[in-house]
This record gives sequence, C-alpha cells and structure tokens, in this order.
Amino acid sequence: MSEPPFPTPRTRTHCPYCALQCGTLLHGDRETGVRVRPADFPVNRGKLCQKGWTAPDVLTAADRLTRPLSRGPDGRLTGTSWDTALDTVAERIRALRARHGPDTVAVFGGGGLTNEKAYLLGKFARLALGTSQIDYNGRFCMSSAATAGNEAFGVDRGLPFPVADLRDARTVLLAGANVAETMPPLLQHLDRAELIVIDPRRTATAHRATLHLQPVPGTDLALALGLLHIAVVDGLLDQDYIRRRTHGFEEAARRAMAWWPERVESVTGVPARDQRAAVRLLARPRNAYVLTGRGVEQHSQGTDTAAGFINLALALGLPGSGRGGYGCLTGQGNGQGGREHGQKADQLPGYRSLTDPAARAHVAGVWGVAPDDLPGPGRSAYELLDALGADHGPRALLVFGSNPAVSAPHAAHVTERLASLELLVVADFVPSETARMADVVLPVTQWAEEEGTLTSLEGRVLRRRAVIPPPAQARSDLRVLRDLAVRLGQPPDRYPSDPREVFEELRAASRGGRADYSGITYERLDAGECLHWPCPDTEERHPGTPRLFLDRFAHPDGKARFAAVDHRGPAEDISSAYPLHGTTGRVLAHYQSGAQTRRVAELSAAVPEPFIEVHPDTAARSGVVDRGLARVTSPRGSMTARVRLDPTMRPDTLFAPFHFPGDGRANLFTHPALDPRSGMPGFKVSAVRLEPVSEGAPGGRRPARSPTASREWEAPPPDAPGESPGTSGTSASTRHAESPLPGPLSGLLPGPLSGLLLGLPPGLLFGLPPGLLFGLPPGPFLGPFLGLPPGPLPGLPPGPLSGLLLGLPPGPLLGLPPGPLSGPLPGPPPDPLLGPPPGPLPAPPSGRTTPLPAQALDAMPEVTP
Repeated sequence: MSEPPFPTPRTRTHCPYCALQCGTLLHGDRETGVRVRPADFPVNRGKLCQKGWTAPDVLTAADRLTRPLSRGPDGRLTGTSWDTALDTVAERIRALRARHGPDTVAVFGGGGLTNEKAYLLGKFARLALGTSQIDYNGRFCMSSAATAGNEAFGVDRGLPFPVADLRDARTVLLAGANVAETMPPLLQHLDRAELIVIDPRRTATAHRATLHLQPVPGTDLALALGLLHIAVVDGLLDQDYIRRRTHGFEEAARRAMAWWPERVESVTGVPARDQRAAVRLLARPRNAYVLTGRGVEQHSQGTDTAAGFINLALALGLPGSGRGGYGCLTGQGNGQGGREHGQKADQLPGYRSLTDPAARAHVAGVWGVAPDDLPGPGRSAYELLDALGADHGPRALLVFGSNPAVSAPHAAHVTERLASLELLVVADFVPSETARMADVVLPVTQWAEEEGTLTSLEGRVLRRRAVIPPPAQARSDLRVLRDLAVRLGQPPDRYPSDPREVFEELRAASRGGRADYSGITYERLDAGECLHWPCPDTEERHPGTPRLFLDRFAHPDGKARFAAVDHRGPAEDISSAYPLHGTTGRVLAHYQSGAQTRRVAELSAAVPEPFIEVHPDTAARSGVVDRGLARVTSPRGSMTARVRLDPTMRPDTLFAPFHFPGDGRANLFTHPALDPRSGMPGFKVSAVRLEPVSEGAPGGRRPARSPTASREWEAPPPDAPGESPGTSGTSASTRHAESPLPGPLSGLLPGPLSGLLLGLPPGLLFGLPPGLLFGLPPGPFLGPFLGLPPGPLPGLPPGPLSGLLLGLPPGPLLGLPPGPLSGPLPGPPPDPLLGPPPGPLPAPPSGRTTPLPAQALDAMPEVTP
C-alpha cells in the first residue's frame, strides 16, 4: 500500500484491542488505506505490539459486512435492505413477546463496546424489550476479580492506580497473567522490578521472572493461602496497617494457618523454598504490587482465589498505601467501562446494583419511567446461553460485540442452544462464527469509523475518534438500537444515536454511583485532560481520581475487608480416563475469539492454526508426536489440533489457545461449572486425555469454518452500486486465504528454520540448542534473538537479518533471491516491538511470518511521535 498522494490529518485515538488502550495516531483514508503509529501516551510510551501495528488491516477485511443479511426459506443468508431487516427483527420480537412474555428475548453484549453502546444496550434491553435477560462476555473475563474487589474494597476498578506507577515498583507478583503476550507494552513499566510469576506454564512472562511458581492448574488459592501463612509465621505483616485500615484479618489468617508450606507443596507442586522466597521479595520495605489476571479468575472458585491474593496484599499493607498495591489486569478493550454502565445482568449505570431501591429510583428518573418498570436481575452469561431455546429460557437472542459460538465454555452445547433459537440477530462488522448462524446479520461500524469513549484498566476515560467514514450501509450500534426501539414502540428521543448525547445521559445516570462519570465531558477529554473515575460533577471542576484508597476504602466505615476463604479444588479432578489437566489462554498474535485477528494476514501467518502444547514425556506416553495431529477430549467434547512439544510444560498439563473455530475450538473441552458468586465458568482447568489422530481420520483435519448446525452461510453479496467498498488495497485471496502449514519457505525445506519463522520456540535455529547460532558460542554477536539489544548479528549491519528474526517487515536474507523474504526495508531498521522509528510511515508490512520472540522485549528503544 503506497503513501497517500498528499498528507492527511492524524487522528489521536486508541488501539481497539486490550484494556491497556495504547494511544495511537491514525492517518489515511478509505481509498489509500489507514496507517497507524504509536502515540506518546502514558501506558504505551510510544510503543505498540504486533496487534496494535496491524489493527487497521481489519478495516479492509475481505469479508467485511457491508449490508444487512437475512436468512431465507432456503436456509441461506442473502443481502437485504435495512428497513426489511429491522422490520423483520421487530415483528418477530413482538410476536414472541406476545406469546411468551418479555423474558423470551435476551441480549448478549461485549466488553469491547464503547461506554455509550454498553449504556444504551442496557437501557434498550430493560425498557424497549422489557427483559431481565441481558449479560455480556465480560462475565467470562473479569467478573471474579470484580466481585472480590467490590467485597474487599467497596468498589471495583481494575487498577486503582495509574499504570505509570508500576515504573517505580521494586517487586511485582503476577498471578495468572502472561502480559508479555496479552499486553506487551506493559512490560516496559515492569523492567525495573523483580517479577514473581505464578503460572502453570513457563510463558514468555515467566521467562523474564526472578521467580517462577508453576502450580498444578486449579490450585492457585492453596498457593495464595500458603503465601499468607508464611507472611504470618515469619512476622512479615504490616500490623499497624491491618489494625487501622482493615477488618476480618483474624479469620482469614486462621484459614491460612492450615496451609503450611510443605502442605502447599504437596497440593500445588510449588517448592516450599520458592514460596518463602516469594513472600520475602514481596515484603521488602517499599513498592510491591500484587496483580492478578485470568489465570486466577477463570475458575469455579475464581472469586475466592482473587480474594486470596487480595488478602495477601492487605496483610502486607499494600492497597492504598502509596507504596504498592493490588490490581486486576482487565482484559478486553472496554472491559472496565463495559462492566460499569448496565449491560450486566444485575447492574445499572454507574456500577449501581439493580436490586438497590435508591439506585433503581435514580436511574428510572433519568430514563423517565417508574422504578417498577425496570425488570429485576437476570441470568449470568453462561446460564443465559445454556437456557436458550429451552422451555423456560429465551427464544430470541440479540448479540452485540461478541462471538459466543467460539468464546463460551462447553462450546458444542452453546452452539446447539444458539441453533435452537427461533430468532438470532447478530450485529457485527465481520461474519464471526456466531454471525454465520444468525437469522439476521446487521453490519455495524468499527473502531476507526466511530466516536465514543472507553475506560482503560486504570479507570481513565478515553476518547475514541473516527478517522474514516464507514461503508455506506454500515450503521453504528447506537443507531441500530434506536431504530429497533422505535419499531418496538419507544419514543425516538429516548434513544439518541449521537454518542455525545448518549454520554451526557450516561453522566446523569452515573451521578452518585460507584463509577461516577458526571464530571467528565467530551470537551474536557478533547482538551487532553487525564480523567479517572470517580469524577463527580462538583462546583469546582473535579480533577478525577487516579489513585483510589489513599485515605479510605469505599466501604461506609472506610476500611477494607479480608475474606475468609479456603481451597476446595477444581470442579473436576483428573482420573484414569482423563489423566491430564487441560488449560487454555491467549497467544501474542491473536485476541479473544480471533474474529478480528484471524483476518489479518500477518497475524494469521504468525499463528495460523490451533495447537496443543505438551511436555515431550507426556506426548510419548500419549502416543502423539511433534507437529502431528492429536485430539484433546474431556467429558464434554473434543478439539483437534497439531502438537507442539515444550519441555517447560508440566507433565500433567496441556495447553491450547482459544482463538480458533471449528474442531480447533479449545472451548469444546472446557468446563461450564460456575463460580457461585461471580458466574465465572471454569475455563482454566478441565480433566482431559490426549490421543493421536491420523491425518485421514474423521476429525483429522480442522474445518475452515465452525459448525453452524442447520444454518448455512453464504458469503455476503458485493456492494450495490453507489455503496462504499468494504475493502481497499487488499484482495480477498490475500486476506482470507487459509494459512499453509509450515513447509517450503523461499526454497527451504520444512525444518528448523521454517519452523522458527512460523512461531516455534526461540533459540532453535538450524536445529542447534538455545545459545548457539550458526555454531557460534554464546557471546556479543548472538544478537537480539538471544536477548541482546537489536543490532549487529554475526557481523552484519542492523537491518535485514536481525529484523527478520525479530518479526519485522521482510528484507533481504543472506542474499536470497526475490520472494517471500525479499524486498528492501524502508529506512532505518524498525524497533523489534514497536515498528518504524520517527519519519515517514512505510507501507504496512504484509509478509511478517513470526510472532515477536519474548527476548525481543528486552530492548525497546523509545519512539517519539
């Protein structure tokens, strides 16, 4: 893609992916394409990860949805008009409600929706539909830590301090968080700290740690209790803090006394000496942090597990001390704001409880209805999906910003429930696996085509800004909700479609709530003010609250609560029939269900298919081989993928990423057992077995697309004359082709080099062990691939070779002829994490074939916009 013929204005906005919400600068247009570069923003400081650099590619996805689709009598989805699509949806909703009542219609939202969308979606569900049946996919991400945080502190904000505070950390415990792959720019804030990483896998983050604790999956709470036990017995408590600022320590400590280090070792596999070392590191005099992620939360006892780590932080006097703290690393792009403004089953805007009479009265007053008009709490996310199509459950579902056919646990069952619906409506910008099953598909705008706000993991409210117009027939989710509401008999002015108007109403609805946005305006955000909630509307302009709990916690008495928790193990244990622990997670190149990232050529080339990561000894016992096909089976179902051998894996554990559809869905084997308080399913541990699959056997090849029951998918028709094209500068064959398996690469036979370039573990080049490159002994010429700063590699100047090994745009490699590895690098060599340095932006890379090695994160030169 060439540069625009003339300069275009740069638009300051944020990355569409994770909750770090890295600042970006976009420029371009729909004809010449959109380009991105990192902004000098506090959380990313001029850096972006691989997903951030390629985010504009989703704008030109070959199968972008650009017109409404409706399923005809022949079972196929074909193009239709907006009026026809919306009339169909409204008529069928009215008919179902007349026969079965308002709860026959359900709504499923997403943690990537803007604050305005999440707010209006909750209002639409409760007023226009009159249903209690609304929840969202954030229930699968942050709900356990949110529940634990509310109980401990009186409020839930992922990080109750700015990300930049971590720069001064001396020790950071990361429990169940692989930030090197899930949010790489965060690592620069941790580079001065000694890291303690708790993870069953030796992840890219664990490789950087001073201390890696590798527990049996499902035993994190036993480990947290053991760490608290050591703090008590070794006299490492902050007694004054506990006395002044907390309640409930005695009972929490009593529970921990049953978990002495040797007992913890027998349950978790973590050596007692490493447990003691971890507590000593955390208890040093200043700046220690305890941060938790999905590995702690995604269990049927996830709330108790998160509470166990909060207990440890409180016992050491960290939260609200100004010299450390506790935080939850929120995952989705608007995972924080998305759980504050009403799309949760039990919640009203401002993080208000739906069962609180005062909260109901306040919100009803803003909405102009009686409090009794608001339905009560409904089912949590998995309970809602499980009830679809059943006699007692919803018969229609409207999905906004989610792909539950891939992302939900017990995925085959959820797919069956979706297929049983009388009406499935999906609003999306690409044909996700859930959209392919829909009766009506509504094409909506993407991140760079719309305005709005999001709230990052640190509670800072941010502006999303449009850089290009959407395709002619794509509409904003806000307009879709307004148009449907009007067809259902609601007054048009109750559902504004302008995001500024919606935000003004959100301000009023959140006023006085836990998440008070009433003092935040678009004008203040556009002026560059840094505003963290709570930010009430006060007589003197409130500056926002970047750091919570410095003076008091949010409970009425100002004190935090310890939780009296105990370990009870996962919902199912291993057995002779299912002898392994199966766990799931993310990889660097992909995001959530993969609906966006699998459509980016560069990311799909990096990790083109699902895989099963397993210890070589476990593979040998199971009869599977490296790169061979294998099946993972639990009592709920099976997934099929190729095997990757990893000697750092626990021999009792296997891992699979959850980004892929079809038979490669890791959630085919995951457990739907729910945390009784948060509704979180037990994604992180399932009892499974591993067995080989022959290439020609049934299930021996991964389908290109996920199963859609009896509903058939037909590619969207071309845009009608006069409509804006859905793609620009990219052919369908380039964007939507199935990625090949590792094989010949620029004339090389399959083997160590092609494997390396396609994402196999770093350090193996031409079959040599880690530390050797071309047979040279370890030393200064081994270059960035072995963790040294990027630059000369075996005497070569910076650029082609080191750039390629670090996953940067392709260039000449040792004189290879033109081909996939050829083509000059424009200008100075890009930074290994961040891409181009200051200067003219080159065309976005299209031939990168390897994910960023973990070692490349060790040297990240600054990029100033």
